Amino acid sequence: MRLVFAGTPDAAVPSLEVLAASAHDVVEVVTRTDAPLGRKRMLTPSAVARAAQERGLPVRKTDRLDAEATDGIAALQPDLGVIVAYGGLVREPLLSTPRHGWINLHFSLLPAWRGAAPVQRALIAGDAETGASVFRLVGALDAGDVYDELRYRVPPLATAARVLDDLARLGADLLLRVVDSIADGTARRVAQTGEPSYAAKLTAEDGRLDWAASADEVLARWRGTTPEPGAFTTVSGARVKVLDIHRADAAPALKPGHLHGDGATVLVGTGTDPLVLRTVQPAGKGAMVAGDWFRGLRATDPVAGS
Repeated sequence: MRLVFAGTPDAAVPSLEVLAASAHDVVEVVTRTDAPLGRKRMLTPSAVARAAQERGLPVRKTDRLDAEATDGIAALQPDLGVIVAYGGLVREPLLSTPRHGWINLHFSLLPAWRGAAPVQRALIAGDAETGASVFRLVGALDAGDVYDELRYRVPPLATAARVLDDLARLGADLLLRVVDSIADGTARRVAQTGEPSYAAKLTAEDGRLDWAASADEVLARWRGTTPEPGAFTTVSGARVKVLDIHRADAAPALKPGHLHGDGATVLVGTGTDPLVLRTVQPAGKGAMVAGDWFRGLRATDPVAGS
């Protein structure tokens, strides 16, 4: 089939690679425009744009799938549109432009976690299992019939980065199977069942760790917001990014947020058991061992969250 592929971040690259290497013809890759990145705010192509250019695939860069994009895609006479984390909505008449419509690889077991941040929200909620779904795109948010899905047991202490990498790789093969089934006429889809939950886009504030919560809840939020937007706390009003944290063995009880340093080990109290800070990044500085950071604090009784 003639495919139009729409995607933007690293998580969409495995799907593009699999489709580009298949018997199908990727006639165009749609991605968002170059974005300013780094301290120098250099305009940088998306991960999907770079992958497409490496493979000699035509690229359309746009932040809106407007009338111009619709006309351009329609002129290609695609059989199927495929979208993976593009970052924009597909509306009519573009929705009906490809002969077989559009399909979407979404990183959750629908109808759970419809929306922009399904992996992150699943981890913050403490879900032990998540997955990926390939569904038919419709006007309502992530509400179309599901062609196929895969289930994924979340590894202990895995961050959003690890889970998303795994689902991107596994989901690419799932996506190709669905594309193949649509091509040969064997595809079947079923309506979503159950109560939907929603995965709103994360803000910087979502990364704030609440030390009055249980240790499990603190770890879940850390996992869900690492590496982006980044888990953080404050100490004496100064922001500190928490890069690595784990459970403590046989640690003394501490009040929520209270810090205790013993050599290289830095403990922080929660609403239940203390946790161990391993690596932190104070504002304006690089990553550093938590013990080194703690020894440099001037506060006599430092409290995280203060």
